Amino acid sequence: MNTILVTGGAGYIGSHACKLLARAGYVPVTFDNLSTGWASAVKFGPFVQGDLLDKAALAAAFAEFRPIAVMHFGALSQVGEATRDPGLYWRNNVCGSLNLIEAMAEAGCADMVFSSTCATYGDQDGVILNEDSPQYPLNAYGASKLAVEAMLRDFGKSHGLNSVIFRYFNVAGADPEAEIGEWHQPETHLIPVMIEAAAGKRPALIIHGTDYPTDDGTCVRDYVHVMDLVDAHLKGLEWLRAGHGSRVFNLGTGVGFSVAEVIRQCRAGTGRKVPHEFGPRREGDAAALVSGSTRANDELGWRAERSSLKLMIEDAWRWYQTGGFSG
Repeated sequence: MNTILVTGGAGYIGSHACKLLARAGYVPVTFDNLSTGWASAVKFGPFVQGDLLDKAALAAAFAEFRPIAVMHFGALSQVGEATRDPGLYWRNNVCGSLNLIEAMAEAGCADMVFSSTCATYGDQDGVILNEDSPQYPLNAYGASKLAVEAMLRDFGKSHGLNSVIFRYFNVAGADPEAEIGEWHQPETHLIPVMIEAAAGKRPALIIHGTDYPTDDGTCVRDYVHVMDLVDAHLKGLEWLRAGHGSRVFNLGTGVGFSVAEVIRQCRAGTGRKVPHEFGPRREGDAAALVSGSTRANDELGWRAERSSLKLMIEDAWRWYQTGGFSG
């Protein structure tokens, strides 16, 4: 009885979670439609190719594998796309999550670790965001995640569903063993885009906005290493299995880096310069998002041990040099 259903387990964060779960003695069952994930990232347990909008596929997965808990990463997550096509995000992220939660209730599976986001907080410049900060999402991505948080609270009251909700900040880096890593097509995340530009595999990096109210005018974000992040998810799972109640945790380092600072760090991590140009702001981007993670530190015993910017870039560069999942 150690099977965990991992939605989005073929994606960036989900595949790293599967690796850590398998190492800890669990059997991670990946449930993924491969719209943004990769079949070649599923290396650590069984794979079910299915869609969260397909209730029958979900019911069949619960019946076959009888998971003791769910780690829910399956979601669309691009801010620009969410701004252009909000219906896509409400349908996929909210309706899909509702189907999953109802399938859990029907199967008697009572524990979920949910991948939420700092995007639920919106733009609150100059504030270290903690779990009690007000939530004002700027786009359908953040709003859809906030809606799922509310859904989990409601099902907790009505069906006894226990959940650990992680609101995390910018995830970066890769498996230090370079077995899996970050590989999106198209790629939109800063560090892999920066690495591709440094490697000459794409045109110059575009810095979106130089007039934000930050020290150098570029957006500031709190970066956390993907392996630190999934370690928190394992700790969240163990929290639930130990009988603790539902809880919300931020995951970040408490230190923000601007886009310009990340570019400067790239040379230390890769030995290469990053060609870059300047462009207009992207609609829906907050100026600064920095985490307060003392609750996760104090209650879960979690530490962001690998989350130096230099190390995240070095691990991402090592993974990029393997060729990723392009084959």
